[in-house]
Amino acid sequence: MADLLELRGVSKVYGDLHALSEVDLSVPAGEWLSIVGPSGSGKTTLMNIVGAMDKATSGTVALDGVELSELRPKDLTAIRRNTVGLIFQKFHLIPHLNAVENVMVAQYYHSMPDETEALTALEKVGLGGRATHLPAQLSGGEQQRVCIARALINYPKLILADEPTGNLDAANEQIVLDIFHSLHADGATLVVVTHDPEVARQGQREIALDHGRVVREIHHG
Repeated sequence: MADLLELRGVSKVYGDLHALSEVDLSVPAGEWLSIVGPSGSGKTTLMNIVGAMDKATSGTVALDGVELSELRPKDLTAIRRNTVGLIFQKFHLIPHLNAVENVMVAQYYHSMPDETEALTALEKVGLGGRATHLPAQLSGGEQQRVCIARALINYPKLILADEPTGNLDAANEQIVLDIFHSLHADGATLVVVTHDPEVARQGQREIALDHGRVVREIHHG
């Protein structure tokens, strides 16, 4: 299967700090990749580069056949909007908008808001009955599921999740993982950063970062 994402010799340097050092990584379309590592290992830096939110200092990053280092800021924004779905540990929901409106915000920046489509996305994550609730009226697990619906609404080719279960209890963690398994079964490509070994084991492949380098790779079942 063709690679959706390919990094070659990717480094990111901030002054004297080498956040990433000569990282090579390929992610085939349809793979679920877990990324683990201690704080400061480079996980967030890698996610920001892959998600077109930051640029590598050196090396090449190709996403869906497009070399990101050659793009202007507005073109990187288009890549984020059209190709990548982002799920964060901190939910980043707009507090004065209800659940369906928060999902529709992502549509607004992509094409045209479609409330029916946004409601369908919420139903897919089990929140059809909570569509008119404000974030403050939702539990942490429900807010995370709104984030997932928002990330999926534009049918991204790559789903990036940064500690998606970090703020959830065990029951809501399982709900989110079940959603991820369903997405993966439907052919989605997932890259999930996590500190949780059990969450990491859900992926087909797991890589560990330390001091900006890939130090271990494990294949799961």
